[in-house]
Amino acid sequence: MRIKILGAVLATTLATGVFAQADTGSHNPAVKNATAHTTEMAAKGRNSFTESQARGRIEKAGYANVGKLAKNKNGVWQGMASKDGGKVNVALDYKGNVTVH
Repeated sequence: MRIKILGAVLATTLATGVFAQADTGSHNPAVKNATAHTTEMAAKGRNSFTESQARGRIEKAGYANVGKLAKNKNGVWQGMASKDGGKVNVALDYKGNVTVH
């Protein structure tokens, strides 16, 4: 009798998907495109880029002389770089987007 009850509970649990993980999407998806993009504002989020990777991404977006980068409290890499003969503050968010501010 106990085995039948346990089997019924297990079957119900599996059928309702209690053990299955829901695919809710990611709040912080990995970068799937190697092309550097520029945006108006850096997105907040956990940034998995290393400083070296962030520097490379910023350089791909057309910036040179990228200085030391530091990750801020929002997970955005920030630093100085030059473009078109001038110095600018650049940032790289977790999505790989480069912004100037």
